[in-house]
Amino acid sequence: MSCKNLATNKLTGSVPNLSSMNVLNVVDLSNNSFTASAIPAWFTNLTNISSISMSSARLTGEVPQELFNLPQLHEVVMSKNQLSGVLTMPGSIGTQLQTVDFQENVIVDVAGISNYKKTLLLAMNPVCSDKPTVAFCTVQKPNVIAYSTSMAKCNSASGCQSGQGQNPANCGCAYSYNGKMVFRAPSFKDVSDTVRFQQLEETLWRLLGLREGAVFLSRVHFNEDNYLQVQVSLFPSTGTLFNVSEVSRIGFLLSNQTYKPPPVFGPYFFIADQYVPFIVAGGKKSKFSTGAVAGIAVAGGVLVIALILVGLFALRQKRRNKELKERSTDPFASWGAAQKDSGGAPQLKGARFFSFEELKSCTDNFADSHEIGAGGYGKVYKGTLVDGIRVAIKRAQSGSMQGAPEFKNEIELLSRVHHRNLVSLIGFCFQQGEQMLVYEFVAGGTLRENLVVRGTYLGWKKRLRIALGSARGLAYLHELADPPIIHRDIKSTNILLDENLKAKVADFGLSKLVADTEKGHVSTQVKGTLGYLDPEYYMTQQLSEKSDVYSFGVVMLELVSGRQPIEKGKYVVREVRQAIDPADRDYYGLRAIVDPAIRDAARTPGFRRFVQLAMQCVDESAAARPTMGTVVKEVEAMLLNEPDGEGSNSAGSSATEFDGAGRGAPSHPYSDVEITRSSYGGAGDASDYMPYFEVKPK
Repeated sequence: MSCKNLATNKLTGSVPNLSSMNVLNVVDLSNNSFTASAIPAWFTNLTNISSISMSSARLTGEVPQELFNLPQLHEVVMSKNQLSGVLTMPGSIGTQLQTVDFQENVIVDVAGISNYKKTLLLAMNPVCSDKPTVAFCTVQKPNVIAYSTSMAKCNSASGCQSGQGQNPANCGCAYSYNGKMVFRAPSFKDVSDTVRFQQLEETLWRLLGLREGAVFLSRVHFNEDNYLQVQVSLFPSTGTLFNVSEVSRIGFLLSNQTYKPPPVFGPYFFIADQYVPFIVAGGKKSKFSTGAVAGIAVAGGVLVIALILVGLFALRQKRRNKELKERSTDPFASWGAAQKDSGGAPQLKGARFFSFEELKSCTDNFADSHEIGAGGYGKVYKGTLVDGIRVAIKRAQSGSMQGAPEFKNEIELLSRVHHRNLVSLIGFCFQQGEQMLVYEFVAGGTLRENLVVRGTYLGWKKRLRIALGSARGLAYLHELADPPIIHRDIKSTNILLDENLKAKVADFGLSKLVADTEKGHVSTQVKGTLGYLDPEYYMTQQLSEKSDVYSFGVVMLELVSGRQPIEKGKYVVREVRQAIDPADRDYYGLRAIVDPAIRDAARTPGFRRFVQLAMQCVDESAAARPTMGTVVKEVEAMLLNEPDGEGSNSAGSSATEFDGAGRGAPSHPYSDVEITRSSYGGAGDASDYMPYFEVKPK
């Protein structure tokens, strides 16, 4: 297997000519800044090629039909380019071709696709604008292929005892040692080629010191992370079971990656299943029958359980009495007793403890009429506390609740985040098996609602103020929160507006901590919302503050256009990028895109600079994007230069607008609190446990 991986190397100039390397099997040139050009003609000379990836490589023109004739080609991925015209699939398509991905291009029509019966992906192309429900227009990952390899030559294992399987080496019954091997970067996509997996089987039994053929592979498929996953069953070389030392040896070789698979499989990790054969200590056969052993085990188990229950009941009564006594003076006294690994009471800064009864009362027993949102984490209810403060209560459903340590870390983190452009955490509830977070209630709805649903007139200057407030909140998270926080789900439905249209960034459900600020990024599974996702983060799974900057740039384009990021198969970033015309002194080429409510503002220099700043934020290269601090200063300057019309022409100086300016510790230019960096430990990925919720339409 020969592979050329030049993805995400910031390459410029012309696409390198690899036609002389006719032994190549895999080519990946994605995420580079090549000079705009057509698909290289030399691809058709690589007769051994099995995978071509050129996503985000500035490809233009039509797709050559000859590309699909390559005999060994399994997949071609050329999404996020400027490929246009008609996509024609010839009648002589290679029989190995499993996936064709041309999502996010400008293809206007298709021809001959009935010749192709595998996976075709064309979402977010003009051809899909009037047919969003057609299969190839659905936004999706390539098909996950799954099947079981059948490399053993034995008959049915029905004669084996429970928990045993047939050893393919001798067809005898034995207890196998099982686990999952997950390969993160295999250099192939086709799992129907059994020769590769026979090679994997062979290296397993040979390098693990097993009997020839004593390995069985099953459930081979690409999982939701696009990793190759294989269920592995290893059988003992002699007898019906492994002894303790053998299991330990094999587990060590796999878990520590001492075993090396064939190169085409690439790096892997191993997750072992528990090895619990029905044997007695020392590996000797029991003198009792299986039924006798089972009966003794059940009787002994019942006795042990009964003793445990009695002890637990007594302990519970003692603990309950202690909790009731302590809670009268300290609402956190029972925290450590709630779960043995929960640690001490949370160290909070301003957040308060609420009893379950308090929150139940202020929401009329969590009535449907109080529900204002819902999502994977649970539901959100509005309520009014006894002191008249209106709140939004996020209540976790039972299947989504995290453990006590994670919940504790999360509320400790959120209680430290204080800024007037962030939705504030007021308190929490951790009682009666409930996990609830209590936030301030923001009455003005989401930015998306105000742009479209609510019909609120948002003039240009109001939109600039909303952009400035949101940017200040994000800049605080990136540069003053301790440790810094990457929001990871910035979008117009996560920016709330109060009665005065002041913007507040909400919902830190997908947030990540940047505990190691020198590292500069966090490796993480891609999460977020379609249309706002940073393409570099999507491709590399390397999350940084610049991922938030990209999402904020999309929000800026929403403020300009009034459109959602993806409408009728069109992506606003691409639409604006293609339409910009510096020679158009009136509308910068955006007359057809700009929201009619602010069309007059499009003639101002501030509008043009705002669009330029937004396009810098959505640059495909994270390194080329500005920081949120820079965005704040730029938008402030725009507001200062805006003429009067909707009110004061001042943005409000960052250094003087917020409380605390001019006294105490020096203030950050876009902070409303004094700079008091304090240590914070143990939070880890605490905020990863609260998926976002969508606000229900009124």
